[in-house]
This record gives sequence, structure tokens and C-alpha cells, in this order.
Amino acid sequence: MLGIDRNRGYGSRTWFLGAVLDWVDAEPPTAESIAGAPVLEVGHAHIDVITSDGGGILGETPLTEAAPDPEHVMSYWGAGYARKRAERRFIDDDPPPQAERRFVGTPLTDEMLAPSATGQGVVQFGYEPLADDEYRRLAAWLEDYPEMTLRVYSSAAIRDLEFLRFFPSLQHFAADTLWNLASLDGLRHLPETLQSLGLGATKRQLDLRILERFSGLKALYLEKQHKGIDVLSKFTALDDLTLRSMTLLDLSLLLPLESLRSLDIKLGGTNDLGLLPEVGKLRYLELWRISGLSDVSPVGSLPYLRHLFLQTLPKVTRLPDFSEARSLRRIELETMKGVRDLHPIATAPALEELLLHDMFQLEPQDLLPLVGHPTLRALDAPLGSKRKNAEVEALLGLPEVRYGWTWRQDEPQ
Repeated sequence: MLGIDRNRGYGSRTWFLGAVLDWVDAEPPTAESIAGAPVLEVGHAHIDVITSDGGGILGETPLTEAAPDPEHVMSYWGAGYARKRAERRFIDDDPPPQAERRFVGTPLTDEMLAPSATGQGVVQFGYEPLADDEYRRLAAWLEDYPEMTLRVYSSAAIRDLEFLRFFPSLQHFAADTLWNLASLDGLRHLPETLQSLGLGATKRQLDLRILERFSGLKALYLEKQHKGIDVLSKFTALDDLTLRSMTLLDLSLLLPLESLRSLDIKLGGTNDLGLLPEVGKLRYLELWRISGLSDVSPVGSLPYLRHLFLQTLPKVTRLPDFSEARSLRRIELETMKGVRDLHPIATAPALEELLLHDMFQLEPQDLLPLVGHPTLRALDAPLGSKRKNAEVEALLGLPEVRYGWTWRQDEPQ
């Protein structure tokens, strides 16, 4: 189900309000067959969410009066989410969620602070800051859920982080799309034992040196924050690092991060991966929209890597030999338009799952190197037409990838 908001500006032709319905049948849906089906979940999504999983638009039906107001839907879906949600409902019988995303705001109500069923996830507020008494109430609630992340986002009114004085025990904090944020000094109110931190882009560069006090940090997300970036090398306990719209000339700053297991580099101009095999003991690697990156050969020399995700690297035409990637279980390629030769994938000795999304330049015969791979057991490779997809099915005969697995499963801590 989807609805387009023609009145909005940016995204009026590409973004829509989508819903997953509690409906399943052996035949494709029609307006009549889905009438009255309950809604499982609603979210904003780019139109690519439909095509990324090989789906299509089959028809139309009027939105019901019960359809949610787009202004009150705060969830944003990435590619594959709708499918994951459907699998959770119809294959896994909707197991209890492991985490939640909770929205609070002013006025802060008792309903917003109802007990958490999971104790995990994100509680967030945006647009308007809370009143002091509301910060105190929220902080008291978070005391009972130390694994919950407090996220502050999308507010032109928040110019500093002094409200953190109400959260002296907080272990997980994220601030993003706070464009007018002028200082990180408020982070001094957080305990030195802080476990995870996310800092989004701001109008002016903020000095990262204040982060040095969080020496035990386990997870860090940085976007467009370069001032004092040398502090990165201090986080020797870091497990998970995401750099978005950041440029490192090489990866030398990451060499001291001996505990690093997950690394995301998104956008930016980090084009030299030569030191990658010397960075931590990586289990997960994501390289996303790095326009100048052409050489990914170091990726093949990561013996602990379990999940590799490469997306929209337009200058990459050759994949690395994966013979040394002895732990690699899942390879995910999305919009890798320059890649035609899949022979290197066949060299991954323990590969179990392969996902090829928005790779319509491929022909079914390009998947021939994968025939007979001893460990490959699942494949997602929608090639843009029913004919191509049928030929791939006849060629490999593998079931589709189930999305429940993550690289952390069965991983020694």
C-alpha cells in the first residue's frame, strides 16, 4: 500500500508513505482481495524500496479513512525493510521485538513513558527541546533502561547540548540533523563510561577533542566532523565505527583500533584502503557511495570478515579474490554498475548467502561461476525481468536469502 504526498516539495515524486498489510495469498494482491486487511506497519520510503526486492506496482485502491497522517509517521524504511517485516510476520510468526523506537516530545505524557517491553532500542525527541522538568522525567525513565539510546534530532532550536546535565548516567547518546549545533561542550555532562555516541553533520565544524574522555567507547558514528579527527586513534576499545561524508587520506588513524569489528565508510573521499587488512579484526565492512574509490582489492585479505556490503561504487569494475576471506558468509552488492565478472565471488571458501540488488547489467550467464559452489545456499539476484529471474532460478536453484541472520550471531565476544 502506498500514498504519494503531492503537496510536499523535495521528494514529492520519489518518496511515498508505504504500509505492510497483514495479508497473504497464493495469488498476487488486488484491490478487492486486500480490502480491509489490517496494517502491520507504516513508514516513509523511497520508490526504490519497491524495485530493490524485485517488486512492482500492480494496481491502485483508495486509501481508507484509517490511513495515517504522513505528518505523524516518523519511521523511514531502507531497501529491504518491507520484505523483512513481511518475513517476520508470515515466516517467523511475529516473534516479540528485540528493540523499540520510541518518540517523545513536549508536552511529555505518561503514555510516552510507559514501561518498555524490551529495554533496548532508541528513545528520541526532535523539533522542539523539552522543558527542564520533562528532561528530569525522561532521565529518570532511562535510569531503568541503561541499554536504551537517547537520540536528539532535527531541531533548529537546539544549539548546544547543555540539557545533557540531566542525564549524568546515560550510556548511549546520538545527536543528528542538529544543523545549528554550535558546540559539543555539553558532552562533558555524560559519564566517562559512555558506550556509544553518534554525531551528525552541523553547519560549523565542531571540535572532536572533547571525545577523548570517553576512552571506553564501543560504538561511534561521525558525519562531516573533521576538526580534531585525530582523536579517533584514542578509541582502542571501539567495536563499531561509522564514518559518513568523511575523508581520510588513508586508514592510518584506525590502526590503533585493535578491537574494531564493524566498519562503515559512507560517502566522503576515502579512496585508499591499503591499510584495511591491518585495521582491527573486521567482521563487517560496508563501503557506500564513495565516488572516487576504484580499488577494493584489500577487502579480499580480511580473514575474519563475515559480511561484506558494497553499494554504489561507480569506479569499481573488479572484485577482489576472496580466497583469504575464510570466514565470509554473506556478500551483498547493490548498484555496483561497473561489475560484470563474478568469478572472484566463487573464490570465497565459506560463502553461504549472496545478494545482488540493482545489478541489472548482469545476465543470467554471469552467474555461471557460482554453479556448484560447495557452501552457497541462498541467493537474491533480481535481474530486472521475469525471463532473467527464471533463468537464474533454473541455473542455480537456490532459495532466497532470509534476512534474520546478522554477523554478530554465533560470534565469540
